[in-house]
Amino acid sequence: MTQLIIILPLELPTVSSQVDYVLSTDGRAVASHSRAAASVLPQPANAEVIAVLPAQALSWHEVQLPKGLLAKGFLSESGSPRLRAVLEGLLEERLLDDPGQLHFALAPNARDGMPVWVAACDRAWLRAWLHALESNRHAVLRIVPEFAPVYSPLNGEDSESGRSGEASLEALHVIGTPQQAYMVFAPPEGAADSNARAALSVLPLSASSVQLANWPETSPVVAEPAVAALAESLFKRRVDLQQNAQRWLLASRSGWDLAQFDLQNNSRSRSWKRVTTVAGSLLRAPRWRAARWATAAVLAVNLAGLNAWAWSERNSVEAKRAAIKEVLTSTFPQVKVVVDAPVQMARELTLLRQGSGSTSVTDFDSLLAAWSSLGLTSTTPSAIDYAANEIRIKGLGLSAEQVAQASEQLNRQGLRVTSEADNLVISAKATP
Repeated sequence: MTQLIIILPLELPTVSSQVDYVLSTDGRAVASHSRAAASVLPQPANAEVIAVLPAQALSWHEVQLPKGLLAKGFLSESGSPRLRAVLEGLLEERLLDDPGQLHFALAPNARDGMPVWVAACDRAWLRAWLHALESNRHAVLRIVPEFAPVYSPLNGEDSESGRSGEASLEALHVIGTPQQAYMVFAPPEGAADSNARAALSVLPLSASSVQLANWPETSPVVAEPAVAALAESLFKRRVDLQQNAQRWLLASRSGWDLAQFDLQNNSRSRSWKRVTTVAGSLLRAPRWRAARWATAAVLAVNLAGLNAWAWSERNSVEAKRAAIKEVLTSTFPQVKVVVDAPVQMARELTLLRQGSGSTSVTDFDSLLAAWSSLGLTSTTPSAIDYAANEIRIKGLGLSAEQVAQASEQLNRQGLRVTSEADNLVISAKATP
């Protein structure tokens, strides 16, 4: 799916403010990147707009929330006022600014009873940029950090809640320009407090900050090309190069979404956006190409199987119909045209029986004999009518129990018994 990744500047937006952006057609490779005003940013169709917050704009804090506070339902949002109030109380002593002026966001997949990373940034600044982008027809779907803390296991627990996917900080990064360079890193294991995970640090690049970081010789240093020479001179080693556009693309694949609390959109619309985004990714993203082909193959095989099964069943039905027709025409050669074989067979049998003088179950004598076999001597009928192969015995006034017994008895002889007012009707069962 096409992605438009916008990196928010640290300054408040103005009419002439420019932003860096990255355009990717598949979310894995950089198609183009440049810098432009928000009003002239590209507007690819059905693109997912992602805002990236620079490392200098965020501070990171680890807290442990009360149990039951993170309970969520399907497609729910982590943004309840109660949760916000709890975060303000937990972070009040750690923040330099008033908590009411800051925006908070919890790590993805945060769990009860486990330490949770909380990102904090200036709320007014973030809202101003989101409004500026939306006013230029760039509604932001997700907000991700440029870097996120490494979420290493604690007390034997392995959680990926704060890990930022392929953009996680497992190396020291040097970013910026030679005049204003920064290094972004998480202190290596053992350098931080043993009771807390390594927090993210952003320091101006200088000899003193390099000495303070005490970055291990065996751990990688990654630098942008503009500051690579400066980083090599200060760290006294070769560094790995990484374009800022590639770093921002990696950040967009983070599991984080900072659009929480008062910055989240309507719950239903955000859920629908997520569903449409996932559906679009499944339909178009190259990484799902194999799955799409497999699904298409399974559907094709099932469709072919259903057609083959239907063809087999149809042939079986036709064969049975042909066999019935063959029985009819071989038994009664005078029948030349077969329209409804069972009906024609019954008619020919009736004619044959009448011609031989034998009785059938629908004859008056047979039906009257069946009535006599019921043994209802206590009731005398007022009249007996015979028409259309059924006998109607009037004036009996039988109870429902007597009618049921008569029906059960004659049912075994292939006859049907019904009651109409005080009349009893006996007829042959319909044959298929």
